[in-house]
Amino acid sequence: MRPAVGESGRGEGREAGRVLRLSSAAGEWIRAHAQRDYPNECCGLMVGRRDGEAWQVEYARPARNLTVERAGDRFLLDPADFVRVDREARGSGLDIIGVYHSHPDHPAQASETDRENAWPALAYLIVGVRQGRAEEWRVWEYDGEIFHERNLARSPRGTED
Repeated sequence: MRPAVGESGRGEGREAGRVLRLSSAAGEWIRAHAQRDYPNECCGLMVGRRDGEAWQVEYARPARNLTVERAGDRFLLDPADFVRVDREARGSGLDIIGVYHSHPDHPAQASETDRENAWPALAYLIVGVRQGRAEEWRVWEYDGEIFHERNLARSPRGTED
């Protein structure tokens, strides 16, 4: 079985130029979604554009977690939600550029289950929620075999992006 992340367990290191830029509105939406769905995993899609080595997230949309029995430690994004959000994004001249989900009471580390369901070229934002509070935010990119950790730039609350 292949590891979900690099051999070190923290990815192959962050590349200086690769970054997920999260608007304050998108960050606030994701935080609220992760905390509201706790102790279950939430999931959703990030919409924006890729600009060179950066993903610019304009907004986030929720998706239904099809996993019911293990919703506390698994997610399976509803394909119908992907289609719905993709149509909405394209209508605005944007694209789905990533997936977000939470890890309730678990580190924001890409897992083997995450790897099994990942697509290359998308950003994967994982929010570690501890006792109901979104505390750890990490970004990953899947290369077809393993996840690599990327940088995250979050706009402060109340600022315009």
